[in-house]
Amino acid sequence: MNEERLNNYENCIRLFERAASRLGLDEEMRLLLKTPFREIRVRVPVRMDDGSTRIFVGYRVQHNGARGPLKGGIRYHPDVDPDEVRALAMLMTWKTALVDIPFGGAKGGIACDPLTMSRGELERLTRKFTSRIDIVLGINRDIPAPDVNTNAQIMAWIMDEYSSRHGYTPGIVTGKPVDLGGSLGREEATGRGVSIVTRLACREFGLDLARATVAIQGFGNVGSYAARFLHQAGARVVAVGDLRGGVYDSRGLDIDRLLVYARQQGSVAGFPGARAISNPEIFRLPCDILIPAALGGVLTKANAGEVEAKMLVEAANAPTSSIGDAIFQDRGVVVVPDILANAGGVTVSYFEWSQNIQQYRWEEARVNEELERILTRAYESVSTLAKEERASLRDAAYMLAVQKVVEAERLRGS
Repeated sequence: MNEERLNNYENCIRLFERAASRLGLDEEMRLLLKTPFREIRVRVPVRMDDGSTRIFVGYRVQHNGARGPLKGGIRYHPDVDPDEVRALAMLMTWKTALVDIPFGGAKGGIACDPLTMSRGELERLTRKFTSRIDIVLGINRDIPAPDVNTNAQIMAWIMDEYSSRHGYTPGIVTGKPVDLGGSLGREEATGRGVSIVTRLACREFGLDLARATVAIQGFGNVGSYAARFLHQAGARVVAVGDLRGGVYDSRGLDIDRLLVYARQQGSVAGFPGARAISNPEIFRLPCDILIPAALGGVLTKANAGEVEAKMLVEAANAPTSSIGDAIFQDRGVVVVPDILANAGGVTVSYFEWSQNIQQYRWEEARVNEELERILTRAYESVSTLAKEERASLRDAAYMLAVQKVVEAERLRGS
């Protein structure tokens, strides 16, 4: 099969098989770990503002819960389909295992275009979807979180809808508003985690972060916070892009001004004093660090050879195809894999869930300190194994994650 025709799920299977072969897993265990525990597809009827009714299709895939309750975000996007959700659920299993937090992996989504929907339509969509999948959720069963095009408000609606049936249950979702039991530091956690892991990778591979140039594709929650923290660390963020376009300044963008501009305008496009560029151009820019922070499948055979960055930090989920990954390895581009680079969000989600169970709020300083500790430990484990096995960071990360899930499966028994 042509690797470039593989979808994200098939690419995830290939990465898993690569790790499984290195670990010497038998076919029975491979089959067990590749097969999702449960897949749900629901019809979601929504009364639109004009009085009409539309039927949306929603999904929840629970991949593996051997290590704990299932955990994973819910995304609203036109391209949501079963294979995309399967891939993201599998990635969550490996991600939670890699950072050693007691969760399994799940993911959900609704095929819709939230940018064309009103607040009322989004609320009705969210509540109806929650009611449809309510039976498989639970504070010790499956805990959703935000993902692409979902946010704290949508998590609040999920929590309220679930609580209307089960009693007040703030721990049923993470990424909630702080006033409803959310954790301090959760909103910026994924972007902060990207910056922490980038700093650790720069230290290992001899890049001076304080002098490094950075290009970021995607300026939503993850990309914008990553830009802010890397800018504060002294890096020169020379380019960013979003759905409506990108901007470039070789001297470094004024990130503080850009954040204000993007909030006001809804996009970075047209930022004064910067040159307009397209998203594909961002991948070809000469820079030290390239950070894809939007959707998956953007770095492939078609463009991996054109990337001039010395390091790729995958803030998005599955941004690189298997053949694109091979090209980066052949060219000596350091790739910090998604299951490590963007694990800050799920790590602080774990903190939020723990706080909800304890009914005790942590100070933000504690959240950030614990996040730094966990990500540093995970990075060092990956780096050590990569050296021992003469493997890429991605292969080492997968080996560590898969082995932890294997051990949990074996300990729990059939």
